[in-house]
Amino acid sequence: MKKLIPFALVTLGAASGAAAQQEAIKAADNVVPQVTISGGRQDDMTERRNSTAAKQVFGREELDRNGDSNIGDVLKRLPGITLGGRAGRGGEVRMRGLGSGYTQVLVNGERPPAGFSMESLSPDQVERIEVMRGPVAEHSTRAIAGTINIVLRDGYQMRDMQVKASDRLEQGRHSPELSVTAPGKSGALNYTLSASVNVNRQHDSTRTHNTEVEADGDLAKEQFLESESAGSTKGLHLTPRFSYKFENGDTLNFQIFLMHQKSHSAAQTNLSQPVGSQPPEYNLAQQTSDGDVTFLRGFGNWVHRLQGASKLDVKFGFGLGKRDSDSLRYQYDTQGTLLDRFTDTDNTRDKSLNTGGKYTAPIGAGHLLAAGWDLEASHREQVRVSLDRSGNAQFADSGDNLAADTRRAALFAQDEWDITPQWSAYVGARWEGIRTTSDRSSGTISNTSKVFSPLLHAVWKIPGHEKDQVRASLTKSYKSPNVQDLIAAPFLSRLNSATSPDRTGNPNLKPELATGLDLAYEHYLGRTGIVSVSGFVRNIDNLIRRELTLQQTELGQRWVSSPANIGHARTSGIELEAKFALSELMDNAPQIDFRSNYSHFWSKVDGIPGPDNRLDQQAKQTANVGMDYRLKDIPLTLGTSYNWTPAIRTQVSDKQVVEASRKRVLDMYALWRFDSRTQIRISANNLLADDATGYNLVNANGLAVQGATLNPTYTQWSVRLETKF
Repeated sequence: MKKLIPFALVTLGAASGAAAQQEAIKAADNVVPQVTISGGRQDDMTERRNSTAAKQVFGREELDRNGDSNIGDVLKRLPGITLGGRAGRGGEVRMRGLGSGYTQVLVNGERPPAGFSMESLSPDQVERIEVMRGPVAEHSTRAIAGTINIVLRDGYQMRDMQVKASDRLEQGRHSPELSVTAPGKSGALNYTLSASVNVNRQHDSTRTHNTEVEADGDLAKEQFLESESAGSTKGLHLTPRFSYKFENGDTLNFQIFLMHQKSHSAAQTNLSQPVGSQPPEYNLAQQTSDGDVTFLRGFGNWVHRLQGASKLDVKFGFGLGKRDSDSLRYQYDTQGTLLDRFTDTDNTRDKSLNTGGKYTAPIGAGHLLAAGWDLEASHREQVRVSLDRSGNAQFADSGDNLAADTRRAALFAQDEWDITPQWSAYVGARWEGIRTTSDRSSGTISNTSKVFSPLLHAVWKIPGHEKDQVRASLTKSYKSPNVQDLIAAPFLSRLNSATSPDRTGNPNLKPELATGLDLAYEHYLGRTGIVSVSGFVRNIDNLIRRELTLQQTELGQRWVSSPANIGHARTSGIELEAKFALSELMDNAPQIDFRSNYSHFWSKVDGIPGPDNRLDQQAKQTANVGMDYRLKDIPLTLGTSYNWTPAIRTQVSDKQVVEASRKRVLDMYALWRFDSRTQIRISANNLLADDATGYNLVNANGLAVQGATLNPTYTQWSVRLETKF
């Protein structure tokens, strides 16, 4: 039996050493700009091992393993990544337990358009996922928790047309999908055409119990709400990619990402109020909603060879977005009499242009210098109309054209230095400025932020232990306020209370600034295995939190939630990972691949009473374990994965506590290979189907207001046929 080494350390890699870089510069440049500093294509584990700054890569094997219908389901199994929300419905992507802008999500190295969600993107349109725990100068340092880069299909080394047909079943509702990827070549032009169409049908229910208790313990109000909703979404994705190589060796790449979705849903809520001095706002509410969303994004780059091993890589791109939604809501009393009718429409248009570039040149022995720029301009126009039965506007800017412009500029420089065969270092710096302006009837809003981020990463390969290495990083990163938090028109709650307030923006927000330290120790096992342990600390200033206040508005006295900079916070954590093929550790072992990871996080927000004054509803722990078993005598592979996040309790402010129940997700699959070109995959996701519960408690104005919710979750069954021509 071969020796199994115990747990070691990891921060994840994002920049290769200079020697590997100079070798890669000689290779053909056939990729659209990615969030990576390494130039050539290596296998996933080799790229991770050779990195100086931290990066992990997950390719087609991971993307296809469970037959997932969206990228969000893939991400939830990756080390250190969790999804907010209930199982089977996606949610906010979180690294190290942090979302809300702490985790930077990119598509082909660029920020996706507003409104983009992981649940809208099929894994068939993705080539690989890159996960980085620390920022690098080449890319925005708006990544306090880390960066996830979704790399779209590039057809690398593809020779055959691939067709995948699948159907997913949940509560008797079918959600089919068909995807096709076809490579081709015409002279010096290489291209890949990739498309998918899908229909998603789902049903959800929610039960809510609201109470208001006075200071003397008397129950002032009690409400029960039961909501049911059902809807369907039809989607289309196109991601063609073109690469042309000129006679002088220059390469021009261009890729288009087009996403179109149309949705329709209907919902009904029954409200009963056994206790309360005032009658409820309604007893029955019925609502229908329709949505039409289109995103078009172009990614391109031109690679020009210069003297020696130097090169200039110039990228360019554009984005267009259209989002239209409308809803009609009727509210009735117990006798069926119409109390009110609300009409809400939202028409949003986004457009953007961006360019950037990087000059790379080896300088001296073991040095690889890079410097470059990023420029981006975006414009948004939004018209929101909210009217009641009498045609009265529900907020001051209803019907106005809310226009917002954002300008972003950045300069960066970095040096990757192979100091000795054992030591590699990365030194970089990035300056980035963002200016957002908005004109509306109530006045002009402007916000400017400027951040300078020095960065240092190092790797030490332990002498005499070629499979062991230590990583260290010292970085500055930040989180910028999003456009909605800066300029948003009010979002009204139809059942306004302390636990369901209106939401508005704050144009005076400052960016959160973080100083980060990462340490890691890694031991590599065989060709694909690793055991690791890593730790991190982030000190955050200008922390942004939403504050709850009771305000006098056009609609009367209402609870309003608005963002504000409240002070300082600190988060830290330990992350463990083990991944290996049993056959690489034991002679004559079965073909079993094992993977597991565990993380424990701590955080504290100054100025908020403990012990649960955690950052951004961060989970204290999270764990994943999975296994794949390839049978020897028959072409069958069996696999399973289990994800666990414990219950979360967060003291949001001195008067508000939020709780979320534990989350357990068990997935299984079976894969049968008919031959080298055709296979069928049967999957079951969320087999435990635990209910998701939540609590929101606010103590203010002499009342203890609590909202308790319960959302059932459901098992999803799917079958997928994959073939090549």
